[in-house]
Amino acid sequence: MVDYSKWKDIEISDDEDDTHPNIDTPSLFRWRHQARVERMEERKKEQEEHERKKLETQRKLKDTKEKLAKLETEQKDSADLSAIKKALQDLEKEQEKIQKIEDEIKKKEKLTPWNVDTIGQDGFTKTVINTKPVRKDDESSLSDEEKEKRMKQFVKENEKKLKEFGMLQKYDASKKFLQDNPQLVCENTANYLVIWCINLEMEEKHDLMEHVAHQCICMQYILELSKQLDVDPRACVGSFFSRIQIAEVEYKKSFDDELRAFKERIGKRAAEKIAEALKEAEEEERKARLGPGGLDPAEVFETLPEPLQKCFEAQDIPLLQKTIAAMPESEARYHMKRCIDSGLWVPDAKAKEQEDEEANEKDETSDPE
Repeated sequence: MVDYSKWKDIEISDDEDDTHPNIDTPSLFRWRHQARVERMEERKKEQEEHERKKLETQRKLKDTKEKLAKLETEQKDSADLSAIKKALQDLEKEQEKIQKIEDEIKKKEKLTPWNVDTIGQDGFTKTVINTKPVRKDDESSLSDEEKEKRMKQFVKENEKKLKEFGMLQKYDASKKFLQDNPQLVCENTANYLVIWCINLEMEEKHDLMEHVAHQCICMQYILELSKQLDVDPRACVGSFFSRIQIAEVEYKKSFDDELRAFKERIGKRAAEKIAEALKEAEEEERKARLGPGGLDPAEVFETLPEPLQKCFEAQDIPLLQKTIAAMPESEARYHMKRCIDSGLWVPDAKAKEQEDEEANEKDETSDPE
């Protein structure tokens, strides 16, 4: 049986230069990209569905008004007029609901971290923008392998500072730390924090994971803002922290929603990594069990007739020979071949054991003192 308990305490060295062995770094880049794309797709679907309902309601409203005007002109009976007027009232109420939803969507978009309208004017005046360095996306053309190589070197040079940033508690401290260590304001820091979060979740250190996740989202906000403004991310540090500290309720709610969704993705990804590790462990253990013919003894045992299973469980060779003799020859030959190929049964085991002992004795006598 597989010992699953050994996977409950996966440890990570504080001084290792490489990423955790259970994390495939190129996969991390793809996973972060996929998560971002999925969030964008969800927002897009929400907007498309809203737009569809809006247009449909507007069309019905227009048709109903035309029918009402026609009935009033033709002076039709009051029953039809009452029904049309009731339908018109319902549609107008529906339109009011749709307008409220549209206002909420616009507010949500306005409060997203990378929307320039949501960042305070302080630090983003025309004079300051003109003096900010242009954002250099020098890794856009690199392969996953090249990005991984750069990240390993980055972690090797900055891991102590990365861990210190991940453990900071206050916005002012985080802001000052990044301004004092501007080399940390980059994608590699976000990637490192993601890996750390996954490791912590795999180790069942949920509280610490949630704290590091908060720091990770702060870094991702800064990076997303940098992309929208097309400026160096280091130029966005001060303004982001100033804004998040004085944020109104809706802005803070947007931040918290993003953080909550991130932690959910971390939990899901950690569960996937543990499942993959367990699967690999089971496969390695299965391969280690394979007999000389390449069959798994556990799988072969499960397929044996019950009388044969009892023979092997009791390790009763005379009973096994008697049971085999009582079976049809073709069936007995089939099962015994599979037992031999899986290592459940070793023909001439005593002779082989004696040969091994003689070989060991020969090796011992031939070894120099």
